[in-house]
Amino acid sequence: MTGLDDAAAVARYAENPPRLVPGFGDLQRMTRLLMAETAPADGRILVVGAGGGLELRVFAEAQPGWRFVGIDPSAEMLKLATHTLGPFADRADLHEGYIVSAPTGPFDAACCLLTLHFVPLEDRLSTLTEIRRRLKPGAPFVVAHHSVPAGPARDLWFDRFGAFAAGNGVAFDARTGGARVVGERLPILSPEEEVDSLRAAGFTDPQLFYAALTFRGWVARA
Repeated sequence: MTGLDDAAAVARYAENPPRLVPGFGDLQRMTRLLMAETAPADGRILVVGAGGGLELRVFAEAQPGWRFVGIDPSAEMLKLATHTLGPFADRADLHEGYIVSAPTGPFDAACCLLTLHFVPLEDRLSTLTEIRRRLKPGAPFVVAHHSVPAGPARDLWFDRFGAFAAGNGVAFDARTGGARVVGERLPILSPEEEVDSLRAAGFTDPQLFYAALTFRGWVARA
């Protein structure tokens, strides 16, 4: 039996995002609602960073007619996504790789949750552009991840993120910089830079819909 066949291992994976991301469950539900504003009942949805399958499961349960294409660079995480989807797995076509290797669509909506902050800055614009190219005109794109203001308050925001995590039993090692290490190691943009990136990739009318400590989320149109 591998870890991905172990229900306890799946449960441990599922426990972490709510402990780190304020309003994690609500973020998933809001994402689904925003996509459903225009995506039809039988819509085809692109999920970028689909490994683990947590949002896929939420979407599939709420939208019985939607079908999904998920893309993720980790084969092991995609195996976990299949496990997490359970009876809904036949509605998701999962691909190992990056957005350039994803099917071309066109899709009725797309989302990228808690993933884009891992993409190197030099690849950020091209990643967003490839997502937009796969969407139907006017289709929604929902994105959420770490995004904090530049300047002296940056460390304070990550301290607050660390305090939230600690309150949920996830402790960052103070000897190595605590939660500030997240801000140092990840290519995190300010909210203003995020909006500029969306517009540069060809998205229109980016609107902030989610803000929780170090996390921000926007919905925009292709």
